[in-house]
Amino acid sequence: MKQMRNVFLLIAIVLNGLILVSPQFSYAHCQIPCGIYNDYARVQLILEDAATIEKSIKLIVELSGKSDAQSQNQLIRWVMNKEKHAQNIISTISDYFLTQRVKPNQKDYAKRLIKHHVVIIAAMESKQNADMKYAKALKDSIEALLPYYPEQKH
Repeated sequence: MKQMRNVFLLIAIVLNGLILVSPQFSYAHCQIPCGIYNDYARVQLILEDAATIEKSIKLIVELSGKSDAQSQNQLIRWVMNKEKHAQNIISTISDYFLTQRVKPNQKDYAKRLIKHHVVIIAAMESKQNADMKYAKALKDSIEALLPYYPEQKH
């Protein structure tokens, strides 16, 4: 009985240790009023995600006609890469911009809300398709946000 309790105790210690050393992921800025924001940098990051989606689509199209194992492996990796970067964009727009930068008291609130939502839809369509027109629409929708988030000289 005591030996069984010791085993359970050891398992609990190991599990707690794993939780403590597990990496913690943060996809957007925190939602506390810290005042540390760099909106321009975040737009540049999602433009980089969009460029990665564009490259992924290009390589998916190139690899789709090949049937060898290496090409199929790379094809799957590029599809997964495209999905990841599209999700990064969706998360950044939703978790950062829509929760902290687009405010109902802004005079052009509806217009801003629509433009940010267009980016989310374009990112979703880029996930669903392997056609370059979706990558272009995504990039254009992100660039439409640039006037709201100019580079700040600190």
